[in-house]
Amino acid sequence: MNPSRPVPLGFFVAAMLKPGSVGVVTPRSFRFDEPLALASGSSVSAYELRVETYGQLNADCSNAVLICHALNASHHVAGVAGDDPKDIGWWDNMVGPGKPVDTNRFFVVGVNNLGSCFGSTGPMSVSPATGRPYGASFPVVTVEDWVNAQARLADTLGIRRWAAVMGGSLGGMQALSWSIQYPERIAHCVAIASAPKLSAQNIAFNEVARTAIRSDPDFHGGDYYAKGVVPRSGLRVARMIGHITYLSGEDMAEKFGRALRGRELDAEYQFHYEVEFEVESYLRYQGDKFSEYFDANTYLLITRALDYFDPARGTGGDLVAALKPATAKFLLAAFTTDWRFPPERSREIVEALIATGRDVSYAEIDAPHGHDAFLLEDPRYHRVVRAYFDNIAEEVGV
Repeated sequence: MNPSRPVPLGFFVAAMLKPGSVGVVTPRSFRFDEPLALASGSSVSAYELRVETYGQLNADCSNAVLICHALNASHHVAGVAGDDPKDIGWWDNMVGPGKPVDTNRFFVVGVNNLGSCFGSTGPMSVSPATGRPYGASFPVVTVEDWVNAQARLADTLGIRRWAAVMGGSLGGMQALSWSIQYPERIAHCVAIASAPKLSAQNIAFNEVARTAIRSDPDFHGGDYYAKGVVPRSGLRVARMIGHITYLSGEDMAEKFGRALRGRELDAEYQFHYEVEFEVESYLRYQGDKFSEYFDANTYLLITRALDYFDPARGTGGDLVAALKPATAKFLLAAFTTDWRFPPERSREIVEALIATGRDVSYAEIDAPHGHDAFLLEDPRYHRVVRAYFDNIAEEVGV
């Protein structure tokens, strides 16, 4: 290679791609002008959803798979973003040619949820009523609202029934909600590292993170856009809190231990407020990175949607009754070291589904990575998902 000549972007993209990548992808935006009624009683008059698709939709539209994202992810599920060769899809190890969700066989749809900050209408968007960003005035949204918006997207794409709806964590809650809200439109529900509702402890973690954001002097009641500032300190702390809960103690010990970054404690040591331990450096790095790309109002909005999710609320807490409308087949998977969404929460769903007579597969993976395990390339986990989607492919005939 001649170093004096500019290296084309394609070279760097090719270098970043791993075998089985869907390649360079470009998102599309879909506009919906019909108002969307929300669970809160409010509505969104017009909105856009940012979407990426991979693979080809077959003639009878029976091979479509919807991937639902968790808290800080987006529509960019797989491949390399066309405008940034370093931006690899958040589930690229799962979705692609020859991967567990094989885009040679399935038409995969990734959608950014309403209220997010990656291209879909959300707090950063301009309100048609005021001509200014929605900010704190953006209406409260729920998992059920997202599913209703996703159903409209499916209509636009010509998809009457999903071969599968799949997600991890908050994404798994959306998949579960699909099976209840639109039972006739989903053949398989795949919920990874998820729960039927958050525990009080989980809600508490979310509230501490939200308080960090609201307490930031640059938050300005959620209307910081007009001030030209970002509540970065609050976002950093929120992300650090989240990251602690996503990792297991075992994983953190292996990655960081108690390693000090600077000098060891001795007689000349002076206490200060800089980074001392490797784990502190890691958390600060993750917080800094997060504060550069995520919107604070979106964080408040999406964590509230996570808190609110409880399909059994309308059945007096009876999860069996709540899941009774479902007709799909189910795959649930959990990870032994995930203490934020522990396996017993997935087993609650499994037991309720068995009580309703549903076809359920369950895998409990002994993995050391905590809640983040659902995003990682664990061979046993991927074999489970691959085998399940092989069966779906056989049903669909692809």
